[in-house]
Amino acid sequence: MKAILGKKIGMTQMFSPDGKVVPVTVIEAGPCVVVQRKTTDNDGYEAIQVGFDEIKEVRANKPQKGHFAKANVKPMRYLREFKVDNAGEYELGQELKADVFAVGDIVDVTGKSKGKGFQGPIKRHGQSRGPMAHGSKYHRRTGSLGAMGNNRVFIGHKLPGRMGGLKVTVQNLEIVKVDTERNLILVKGAIPGAKKSLVTIKSAVKA
Repeated sequence: MKAILGKKIGMTQMFSPDGKVVPVTVIEAGPCVVVQRKTTDNDGYEAIQVGFDEIKEVRANKPQKGHFAKANVKPMRYLREFKVDNAGEYELGQELKADVFAVGDIVDVTGKSKGKGFQGPIKRHGQSRGPMAHGSKYHRRTGSLGAMGNNRVFIGHKLPGRMGGLKVTVQNLEIVKVDTERNLILVKGAIPGAKKSLVTIKSAVKA
């Protein structure tokens, strides 16, 4: 399985060879650094831990400094773990760049959706509002809450609450372009998260 960490830059559009407009999301993918290797003998499974987005050494605490010093790499803002079949083939300090993927690859992109705060049922769940005439007195409030006989609200009822700010994965997106010089990956379609937010790109599970 191929995977890399990246930063969402924003959206733009490209033209395909047949002249069609393709909406794409630009992702700054890497460079990521291998910080730790997990092996079956020591940990019971095969995986690698990678770091992304270098930070100043003063911004890392003492345990973090020691962890990065083992791999002889500079402190990183983000650490994530990816399961692989051959963790022993990776070297500590090895860089993973955008060229791990190629044009035409199908990937799953995971990010944290934009937080929209406390919202009502119309915005949060797409419910319809009531009549907006003055005599209605029922405009954007919650509708019926449950059956009379039970005298309670059923679990999972669509009510107002906190919206967004959740881990979201968009599956089966196609890579349109890979810029190895600037470490950019252009993915067809939209991905979750605000600009400059962390995203994870992995080989598609259901491709």
